[in-house]
Amino acid sequence: MKKIVGIFAFSLLLHASTSTTNTLTLDQALQLLKTKNLEIKAAKFDELSAKEDIDAISGKNWGKLTFTQDIARSNDAGNVFGFKLASREAVFRDFGFAQFGSINIDTPPDDLNYPGYKSFFQSKLKYEVPLFTGFMLSSYTDIMKKMQEMKSLDKSKIKTQKEYELKKSFYDMALLDSSIKNLNRILDNINILENTTKTMIDVGYAKKVDLLEVKAKKGNVERLLVQMNSNKKLLYHYISFLLNQKVDHIQTPAAEVAMPGMSDEEILDHNVDLKKAATGLKITKDMLSASQAAYYPTLGAFGEMSTADDTFLGDADKHKAYTIGARLSWNLFDGGIDAAKIEKSKIQKLKMRSQVELAKKGILLKIAKIRTEIEGVDVEIASLKKELDLANAIYENYEGRYKEKLVSMSDVIIKQSAQIEKILQLQIAQNKRTEKILALEKLANGEN
Repeated sequence: MKKIVGIFAFSLLLHASTSTTNTLTLDQALQLLKTKNLEIKAAKFDELSAKEDIDAISGKNWGKLTFTQDIARSNDAGNVFGFKLASREAVFRDFGFAQFGSINIDTPPDDLNYPGYKSFFQSKLKYEVPLFTGFMLSSYTDIMKKMQEMKSLDKSKIKTQKEYELKKSFYDMALLDSSIKNLNRILDNINILENTTKTMIDVGYAKKVDLLEVKAKKGNVERLLVQMNSNKKLLYHYISFLLNQKVDHIQTPAAEVAMPGMSDEEILDHNVDLKKAATGLKITKDMLSASQAAYYPTLGAFGEMSTADDTFLGDADKHKAYTIGARLSWNLFDGGIDAAKIEKSKIQKLKMRSQVELAKKGILLKIAKIRTEIEGVDVEIASLKKELDLANAIYENYEGRYKEKLVSMSDVIIKQSAQIEKILQLQIAQNKRTEKILALEKLANGEN
């Protein structure tokens, strides 16, 4: 018996867990969005890629270690003599000393000019490091860091956009549910009116045309309900697309979307586009520094170790050689090319500064426009709610008067049409308000 009770309790718990999982709240959806949305994932990869660019530039400060293995076979006089010198195996015979004393001094030495074939294996390890680059490497490292910051802001902007779309879908679903509920209530009233009309026809107080008018209006309401239910299915498809998983039931927000309590300055502080513009301005400053590096000399050092023989690593320790050195390079004149590049960088910096100011004024204009539109929609919604209450009261009044044969069915249908029209107008206005508030929130990078 205990086992049966335990199994039953586990089944209830599992069912409750499944139900909770299938009913997705807005907060849960927003958390899923961060990890599941494919566009946000792609933006994260762009951010990681930008980090690798930083490492690639920073790595140049550590220099470069290369290993070279040469394998050759030649009877070219210069090559053969060079091979022997590199292998530390040159002898006097190589200079033609074997022919001295028996020939004229102007006679070409055969051992030097016509050597036989020689194999050559040289292993070389070389390390090169930049000591001073005129601040170019540090400038490009800073640029790459700013580019990573830019990619991070791009990711933040995509995330904010997707959060906006997800929130709007949830609030649209709530408004659709509210409208469907109101239309179903009207449909119930029409069904009651239809039955009343049939009864009145039976006793001779109504005509068949009255019933046809009721059925026509009923068909119109049913058509609207089909449209709204289709819109709900489309919203579920879109939410599933945003979350990259199947979603078939959500818990709609109970309250209307709240008006952001942020000031204009706070919105500007959070705005991603302004942050991107400010980062772009910093990049132009770093680009100017990179251009000015052309006026400085560059200094690098290197160290090299090698060994050579006619076999691979033959007598490696005996034939080893070392070289260390440094190189200073300074471009003293290039026809004014560097100066032109620096002037161009200065112009780009001034242009970017103007764009930052323009972006700020543009955002302020958007904020003012949205706030004004929200104020207008709030007035419209308050008025439509009163008009809907009046339309409901008038319809109920005309429905009662029809039963008393004081008005015609056409009068009742007209009042019901006005009632439905107000419901649809209210939904449109509420949708508009939600969209505007979420747009204002989006300007603040999703902060509310």
